[in-house]
Formats: sequence, C-alpha cells, structure tokens
Amino acid sequence: MNALTSQSDFLAETAAVRIAMAAPRSRFSLRLRENLAPFEAALGLSLGGPLGSRASAGERETLRLGPDEWMLHTSLADAGAVEAALSALYATQPHSLVNVSAREVSFVIDGPRAAELLTLGCPRDIAKIAPGSGRRTVFDGVTVILWRDAPDAFRIDCWNSFAPHILDLLKTGARELAAEAP
Repeated sequence: MNALTSQSDFLAETAAVRIAMAAPRSRFSLRLRENLAPFEAALGLSLGGPLGSRASAGERETLRLGPDEWMLHTSLADAGAVEAALSALYATQPHSLVNVSAREVSFVIDGPRAAELLTLGCPRDIAKIAPGSGRRTVFDGVTVILWRDAPDAFRIDCWNSFAPHILDLLKTGARELAAEAP
C-alpha cells in the first residue's frame, strides 16, 4: 500500500536488505467502541478481526492496534473524504478521528534478511507477525507500528522526531548483515 517515493530513494541497499522512505500518505488514528458497522460502511472496509488484523479497499488500509483503536492509511487526495465520511457519524456514533499525517513517516524494509534486520531493535518475535498483519511495538525503545506486507517486506511507521535514530540503526544493521555475507 505504501509505495516508495522513487526507485532512487533507497536509503540503504545490500544483498540482504533494502531500506527506503515510503511515499507520503494520509494517516488517521481512529478510536471507537462497539458498533463497527456504520464506520465500516462509511470507510468501505472491515474494521473487525483480531488485534493486528488489516483490511484494505482501494487506497484505504487499516490496522487494528487495540480493541477500540485503528491506524488508517490512505492517499493524500482521499484524506478529506475520510474526514467527511466519519464526521457525518459524530452525532450518533461517538468516536475520535485524528489526522496524524504530519507527525509520522514510514520506512519500507525488504529483502531476504529483512525480518532479521528488525530483530536488532524489536523485542517482538518477528516470525509470529504473519504477512498481511501488523503490530504496535517498540524499536530500540521507540514506539512504532510494524506492518508485515509479505514474508520479506515490512513497513515501520514512526514519529518524525525519531526517524533519524531508527534509520541510523537500520543502516548499521544492514551493513552488519552485508558484512556477514559469504
């Protein structure tokens, strides 16, 4: 769902792993209780499922972070439509929709050792995060959202202020993995 900004935007690339900045997206934190149906109808996608489950429809993609919390990504052009659709529900369906686009960036990490790279900073067992799911976790002490797009493809959402720290650690890890190559 998150495309690279361009092929030349690899921040680090080795035979083991590639790290790139994802193209800008609109991001929303959505909090609501119980009745998911009106929100699913307004967004055009499912919000049900266990924690860590994802759903997508068109440009929109959600990740269930908690029993009453989702991260919603969509295109920059679709942000106004999302806000309008959910604004219409406020009177009858209390909820919170916060545009967090300006505070976060995403790194795309892929390659045959991408999961191993993430173990350098993430205490979670990466193997237990199935492709097509995601989790809120920490990476070297920084709260992040980790999306597993495929067996060897991930995204990390983090606050802008922590991005240089996370990127430095990812680059260091990529160099270390490359040095281990036979």
